[in-house]
Amino acid sequence: MTAFLLYIARAGLYLSLFYAFYLLVMRRTTFFRLNRALLLSGSYLCLLLPLIRLRRVEAAGLAVASELTMVGVGSGPVGQSQPAAFPWATVLMALYAAGAIVTLVLYLISAVKMRRLIKSGETVVRDGCRLVVLDRDVPSFSWDRTVVIGRKDLQQNPAIFTHEQMHVRCRHSLDLLLFLPIQMLFWWNPLVWITSEELRLVHEYEADEGVLNNGIDATQYQLLLVRKAVGEQRFSLASGFQHAKLKNRITMMLKSNSSGWMRWSYLALVPVLLAFMFACNPAKKNAKNADAGEAADGGVEVVAYGTGAASDVQTPNEAADEASGQEGVPFALVENKPVFNGGDANEFPKWVNSNLKYPEQAIQDKVQGRVIVQFTIGADGAVRNVEVLRGVREDLDAEAVRVVSSSPKWEPATQNGEPVPVVYTFPIVYKLR
Repeated sequence: MTAFLLYIARAGLYLSLFYAFYLLVMRRTTFFRLNRALLLSGSYLCLLLPLIRLRRVEAAGLAVASELTMVGVGSGPVGQSQPAAFPWATVLMALYAAGAIVTLVLYLISAVKMRRLIKSGETVVRDGCRLVVLDRDVPSFSWDRTVVIGRKDLQQNPAIFTHEQMHVRCRHSLDLLLFLPIQMLFWWNPLVWITSEELRLVHEYEADEGVLNNGIDATQYQLLLVRKAVGEQRFSLASGFQHAKLKNRITMMLKSNSSGWMRWSYLALVPVLLAFMFACNPAKKNAKNADAGEAADGGVEVVAYGTGAASDVQTPNEAADEASGQEGVPFALVENKPVFNGGDANEFPKWVNSNLKYPEQAIQDKVQGRVIVQFTIGADGAVRNVEVLRGVREDLDAEAVRVVSSSPKWEPATQNGEPVPVVYTFPIVYKLR
């Protein structure tokens, strides 16, 4: 859940950067088809960029993740019980899903209204289009290969039908459908909605250009736009003749063609996106100290796990049952916890990470997994009775037992002022990159 929200946030950052570039640089150019294609393809490319990891590995080598899972503890610091944290990720995910659902519902309502209106008119086939003629005065629009127009406009203003016909020929409704998932996924990003309107405006530019190329007088056509610009109803999934931003459309009709070199302006965005990709994926160091030596294979990655993973947390009763085969007090029941290297039990995974070696044969065989060992911290602080509760493979299990068995002495736990042995459960995670 958290990973998905982080992905959405990162993809939203790339989209914002891409759309801001378009709005600042490319929106005033006359490359209508190019802008359409790149707005759509660039949007979906931004969905892929968070999945690409451009990371500088500073010390390729062995990495083994370990976590100290104490019986009877939660996800807080070792040996401390904490109240459950507020489920921010769940709340954010619920809000996010609600926004996406509302966006989809609004579009479905628009689609239903549009379908009802289409069914209420007289349908004929004309110039490769399904023409729906209504006897009442309604704003014309097109969807897929269907053009909806009032009978009066069809008879008195043929340029309106020509305009809608251009929408059909250019497949503008397909653009709107392809952009709908972007709006649903990133409904929270205002630049997405601004760019959606810009995409519709590009459609109008392209349709207007097609009308003028059919020999219709530009002045008369612009006057028609002005007359039709007031009092229209629009459907969110349709392309309409009376599109907003009339001034922009007239300005674009009067504008000279943009210089060809401007087509290459999009390339200026490439290094900026790459820089953001590096910034979102900083260099990663392997958690391995010099005493442990370098690994022969650089394809192993350190993965940090928090303590008290849900699959490893045990109740005091379960801990006592599991510890019954060893002499010692379950961690959950001991009064004063043992101390490792002058710190709390969280220091022990760090020590294990610096001394554990990933077996070479396991690297070659690409074997990974979690080995769970159990051991006792004796009343004298020595580690003994190390055994594997759940293993992966003999060499991985043996290495886990070797390292834990070689642990320095701890300061023992105490109960009623007397040193007592304590039983620990300790997972070691082997993970290949």
